Amino acid sequence: DGVLDEDTVAEGLHKLGRSAPGTEYVYLNLSLSGRELWDVNILSRYIHLQKLELSDNKINDLSCVSHMPYLLELNASNNELTTYFGFKPPKNLKEVDFSYNQIPKMQNLSAYQSLTKLLLDCNNIEEIRGLEKCHSLTHLSLSHNRLTAITGLQNLPIRTLNLSSNQIEKVTGLESLKSLQKLDLSRNKITSLEGLQEHDLLEMINLEDNQIAELRELEWIEDLPLLRVLNLLKNPLQEQADYWLMVIFMLLQLTELDLKKISVEEKVAAVNQYDPPPEVVAAKDHRTHVMYSMLQPQRIWDSTLPGLDTPYPMLVLVGPVACGKRELTHKICRQFNNFFRYGPCHTTRAAYFGEENRLDYYFISQEAFDKMVNTGKFIATYQYSGYYYGLGRDIVESIAREGLAACVHLEVEGVRSLKKTSFKPRYILLVPMNKENYEGHLRRTGFVSRPEIEEAVSRVDMYVHMSQELPGYFDAVVNTDELDEAFTELSFLIKAYLGLEPPQAAEGIQDVTSRAGAEQRLSPRGEITATPWPSSVSEFLDTSAKNYPGGISEKLAAHILSV
Repeated sequence: DGVLDEDTVAEGLHKLGRSAPGTEYVYLNLSLSGRELWDVNILSRYIHLQKLELSDNKINDLSCVSHMPYLLELNASNNELTTYFGFKPPKNLKEVDFSYNQIPKMQNLSAYQSLTKLLLDCNNIEEIRGLEKCHSLTHLSLSHNRLTAITGLQNLPIRTLNLSSNQIEKVTGLESLKSLQKLDLSRNKITSLEGLQEHDLLEMINLEDNQIAELRELEWIEDLPLLRVLNLLKNPLQEQADYWLMVIFMLLQLTELDLKKISVEEKVAAVNQYDPPPEVVAAKDHRTHVMYSMLQPQRIWDSTLPGLDTPYPMLVLVGPVACGKRELTHKICRQFNNFFRYGPCHTTRAAYFGEENRLDYYFISQEAFDKMVNTGKFIATYQYSGYYYGLGRDIVESIAREGLAACVHLEVEGVRSLKKTSFKPRYILLVPMNKENYEGHLRRTGFVSRPEIEEAVSRVDMYVHMSQELPGYFDAVVNTDELDEAFTELSFLIKAYLGLEPPQAAEGIQDVTSRAGAEQRLSPRGEITATPWPSSVSEFLDTSAKNYPGGISEKLAAHILSV
């Protein structure tokens, strides 16, 4: 008949133990689930209960709980309650489940300060309220209610929050929940992730079945260090072609996305696609040029055809923007015009003041550059500061046909690409070691923006670091703080490279190369110190290490004999 009697109570009692005062043995737990009960007032006699299970009944009155001062856990889900906590609060009540009832609103729970877990799923609640004094509450669930906003949660120690299946449109009201670890906002009307930032302990976010349409919304959560699980199923942004890898790339800390584990291979693929390491970029560029060149009518490049021990000679000056490499390249080609000719690169950027088309660069449009790539016209390409640069095969070939070696200047991105080819150039690193003077020089040029200046100055350290960490990557290093001195040192290196110095000048060459080929190191205070350059300089100065094909060899031989 739905009225609880003692025989039924006896069937549900279990877990014999000491009473809270410790004076007697009593039953501590009572389970009466699914018994069609509507009257449980008899339970007011069972004052020692610590856990009470009354789910799946027809109860609408829980006043009997007022007589259970030691109660710790109460489950009254799936009943007919229209009010909750309609009883005097047990002092140590910690967990309460009132899910699947008919509760229309939340009441003040300031008397329930020991409460740690509160489940109110599937009710008719429209506003979160009355929790201000629940300073122990760590788990709150209000799914399948009528909430339209997140309110009333200020400064609570909540670690798990479930507000799924409501009508919430904005993620607000979570700013003070600094302990939040798991958040379920699935099946709402959320369009933006703003409001989720700065929750450094957040590990799991469920946003399934919302209205998030833009990948840029992920920027709000990309800095959450502990975020491991994210669910964005049934959101419009899933329809974007690059969705999966882009989300992984933006949130590399994730281990699970949309209920699927993320593999290491997928993370590597995401990084390689959206922010590949420099060597990967160079390898992709080289692969592109090889592929497109193979699609063109084939021909033999006689002048630059590599042999086993006779690679076509090239000289590459490497360094940051406006470090003097353009000026030094032109001066070297003028002084050693019987051996070198300058090979201008193609670029999509506009000419700086003082630069001339075909003399310094071939200034072309992006469309023209792409066409050259697609027709296999480049040996190597690279991107720097938003613009593309390419060393044309026809340029190098035309120089080689004259029996000369090509002399070019590149950024390190171009060096990485060129090193993937069959060419074996000599690479000389030009670095302005006085960064303060270098920055002032960049400002005075007037054609470099502030962000570009900052990037260029920072790359000085990058170049120095490369010379330290990758011995032999550059054949020599020259300080370009003073261009006249740099040209003198560079000239000695080139003469030694070509075997043009007489024996009596060897000592002078060694002195110069010890300066030019010094490996630069930055002290903790940012000062430059020098240590001897490794044996790669000796190899650089060894004329037998590089053999010139055809006419260049003859010219070199003639000059050496005349000396």
